[in-house]
Amino acid sequence: MAEAAKLGARQPADEADDEFEPPPDRAGPWPPLLDLAACLRFFSRLPVPALPGEADRHAVPDFRTAPRMLPVAGALIAVPAALALLGAHGLGLGPFIAATLAVLAATLVTGALHEDGLADVADGFGGGATPERRIEIMRDSRIGAYGASALMLVYALRIGALATLLDRAGWRTALVLVLAAALSRTAALWPMVHLGPARPGGASHAVGRPGAAAHATAWGLCLVLALAAGLLGLPWLGLALAAFLAWLAAWTLSRLSARLIGGQTGDVVGACQQVAEVGVLLAMLVALPD
Repeated sequence: MAEAAKLGARQPADEADDEFEPPPDRAGPWPPLLDLAACLRFFSRLPVPALPGEADRHAVPDFRTAPRMLPVAGALIAVPAALALLGAHGLGLGPFIAATLAVLAATLVTGALHEDGLADVADGFGGGATPERRIEIMRDSRIGAYGASALMLVYALRIGALATLLDRAGWRTALVLVLAAALSRTAALWPMVHLGPARPGGASHAVGRPGAAAHATAWGLCLVLALAAGLLGLPWLGLALAAFLAWLAAWTLSRLSARLIGGQTGDVVGACQQVAEVGVLLAMLVALPD
């Protein structure tokens, strides 16, 4: 429930039912730069200094506009993992160890934010019989059998995919890792844009809904990153398939969330990111055969 908790960190209990109030106008060097800094702080533990025009650098981002920079933030968040992957591989530790260290680095940088959401969603969707009970389970900080199983499966897929890609693509696997971080986080915006909050007074109700312009900008930046990755040697068919599978994974989980709990929560967004990332990695495996 870490993702939902971060969303609600600035929401007092007696104001939980209030409508979202936008922050004051920001007077900074460049508004997208402020959005990038806000995304980096919210979605990772990377140290980001205060920028001119920021009234409170610890505030929850304005999710109506900040997600436009999420692909760039995701790519930057993945840099430590990519460096760990290349460093371990360069030291001759082998693909499996290198992939494991890369996934460990990614988990540490994000504080397992999205993984926590995946576990909560698996427990809630798998263990509850009614929407109310599913949401109650998702809000429980304890992990159950469904959550533990989902985490083990996703970690195994991520590590296995990266290890196999290292054998097939060498250093280009680092590009895949960075692109997967950008695409999966952008795909995870889908439930926020297209679904209402599962709990009208919940945290996801309090942070605002990404606007159409911000959502389109995010996908546009993903296209730029994908073009750069293609020019650096990743197969074009794989890039197209990766974007499609990232969207499909998030769309499918969003539809399931709408049916089982009547909307989305921060945990659902985190779970979408995880399954979308797996989709990107599997797409690149298909496009980079032995």
